[in-house]
Amino acid sequence: MIPGYAFFMTTPGTLIHHEEISTQLTGAKAWKVRYHSSDVNGRPHEVTGLVIAPEKVDGDRPVMTWAHGTTGIGDASCPSAQPDPVREIITYFEPESTQQIDYGVPGLQSFIDEGWVVCATDYQGLGTPGIHQYTVGITQARDAINIVHAARSMNVGAGTTVGCMGWSEGGGTAAAIAELSDEDYGDLNLIGTVGMSPGVSKVGLQIGGALFAALKDPSIPPDGHLIQILMGTQAANPDTLSLSDVMTPLGIHIGETAWNHLPVHHLSDVYARMYRLKGPILNYPPKNWDAWTSAVNAGSAGQKKPVCPVLVCIDLLDGGTVVPDTWQTAYIKLAQSLGGTVESHEYPHDDHFSLPASCVHYARDWLTRLLP
Repeated sequence: MIPGYAFFMTTPGTLIHHEEISTQLTGAKAWKVRYHSSDVNGRPHEVTGLVIAPEKVDGDRPVMTWAHGTTGIGDASCPSAQPDPVREIITYFEPESTQQIDYGVPGLQSFIDEGWVVCATDYQGLGTPGIHQYTVGITQARDAINIVHAARSMNVGAGTTVGCMGWSEGGGTAAAIAELSDEDYGDLNLIGTVGMSPGVSKVGLQIGGALFAALKDPSIPPDGHLIQILMGTQAANPDTLSLSDVMTPLGIHIGETAWNHLPVHHLSDVYARMYRLKGPILNYPPKNWDAWTSAVNAGSAGQKKPVCPVLVCIDLLDGGTVVPDTWQTAYIKLAQSLGGTVESHEYPHDDHFSLPASCVHYARDWLTRLLP
């Protein structure tokens, strides 16, 4: 048994099940997988996801593990359960979108063409039991590294060299994956990680801004992202946090009714309507807030020196349309203050949702240059 995983009867990264699924990619094969992982506090859980590899199994290929952005906190928000999930990224806000969530992997065909194996975790709670521990970066990072361990037990040519890319919530995951323990990495060599508009929860909580304004001003309806942060953080820390600390009975009722079948944008609309129709969603002021702050910080990136180089791709249109550019640059400064090697690349004409497609080729080339 791996040290630090006392809850486990099965080693994290152990493959439970895999089945081949169809893909329209050229020269690729794909599988839906289920595997063991653990959360920020060492509690075991199961996770689903995708493994995509070049058709020809050829030696120890490098692996890119993709950490997706915000979708929701329940099964309706599972990326691999969407139609044609093995695809280039498509976002909810595109005219061509037919689903309520963003899904797919940016630059997927190009990674396959260049010989990478690609892993794409769904994260705990999205397609498996329990509320997704939204923005708890250490939990998501363990899911993103353990899917690579699982892929290594399949006959797909996955080697030990790993790069990571993540966007939004997944950008926070990409930051956290560089702060895991030796036990998490095992025989894997993490060469670099890319955060696209990274949502690092510790930084966001420190800086504040519009997302957290509803915690201080009862005249502001809470956004679905904030509700998910509260519900996800409590799900990771059920022994120390209670939703009644921060949410009214109405807010709790809506969340407990809707979490598993409403993706984030739909959830935001419901909370905004119920706030106007029925009243307060959050407690003013929140109770036990020091414990909540400690829990957010403990689950976030920005706690220790990254083990590998980090690239941050910053969307600058309107100052960052979902994750403010001030949050993104603050993470860079924090990681550098911890001794990390951090680069950044700015995209002045991209918003949050166009950024992944715009920056992925730069990110892929950056990771490729780090290959041993």
